[in-house]
Amino acid sequence: MMRRTIPTLIAVALLGFYLFPIYWMYATSFKTLTEAVQYPPTLWPSEPQFHHAEVFQKFSVARYFVNSIVITLGVTAITVVVGTGTAYALALRRNLFVDLILFTILLLQALPASLMVTPLFVLFNMAGLLNTPRFAVVLAVAAKSLPFFIVICRTAFLQIPRELRDAALVDGNSNVGVFFNIALPLARNSIVVTAVLIAIQTMGEYVYSRSFIAKIELQPLTLGLSNFIGAQQTDWIGIMTFASILVTPILIVFIFLQRRIISGLTAGALK
Repeated sequence: MMRRTIPTLIAVALLGFYLFPIYWMYATSFKTLTEAVQYPPTLWPSEPQFHHAEVFQKFSVARYFVNSIVITLGVTAITVVVGTGTAYALALRRNLFVDLILFTILLLQALPASLMVTPLFVLFNMAGLLNTPRFAVVLAVAAKSLPFFIVICRTAFLQIPRELRDAALVDGNSNVGVFFNIALPLARNSIVVTAVLIAIQTMGEYVYSRSFIAKIELQPLTLGLSNFIGAQQTDWIGIMTFASILVTPILIVFIFLQRRIISGLTAGALK
C-alpha cells in the first residue's frame, strides 16, 4: 500500500507545484490592484473583479489573436508538409549518413531562438522578407519546429512493417503511392498530435515576433503583453488578465486532446 501511496503523493505535489503559476495567474486576474500587490498575498480574490471584457476591447485582443492564428497556421502547415516527407525519407534508410543527418537535426533543435535571431534577421533583411514580417516569423519558427517534428514522425514511420511497403510496390503502387496510401494513414495519429504540439508552442512564440515585427497591427498575442509594461510602473492586473485570455484556448485544446497527445507521442515506443 505504501509503495503506491508515496509515489502518488509525490506526483500530486509535483503537479500542484507545476500548476500553481497557472492558478495564480487566473486568481490575480480577478483581483483589484490593491489586493494584487498586498503582502501577504491572498490565495483567492476577496472581491472578484471581471477585467477581461475591458482588457479585450481596450487592447484589441481580437487583432492580436488573429495575428497569432495566422502565424500558427503558417508554421504548422509548413512544418507538416516539409517535415512529413523528410521524416518518411529518413525512415526508409538506416545508415551512417542518415544517422549523421539525424544528429544534425537534433543539434539544430538544441540551438535557442535567441542565438539564431541575429543571423536570421540579417538573412531575412537581405532577402527582403522583413517587408512581410509575419511570413519571416513563420519561416523562422517553422525552421525551429522542424527537427522536433521530424524526429517524432520518423519514429512512427519506422514502425510500419517493410512488408506492407513491399506488397504495395508489388501490387503496382509507386513510391509516391505507397507514401500516400500506406505510410500516411498508418502514421496519421503521430503526425496530427505532433502538429498540435507545434501549434501550441507557436502560440507562445515571442523572440522572433519581437525581432521581426515592428508594426503593432501585425503583432501576435505574446507581444500584446508589452502594452502593460511601462517605464514607471507595470500593470500586473492587465498582464494577468491578458495572459489568461491567451492561455485559456491553449489549455482547452490540450485538455480535450491530452489522451491523443500521449498516445501519439508514445506510439511505437513498444513493439
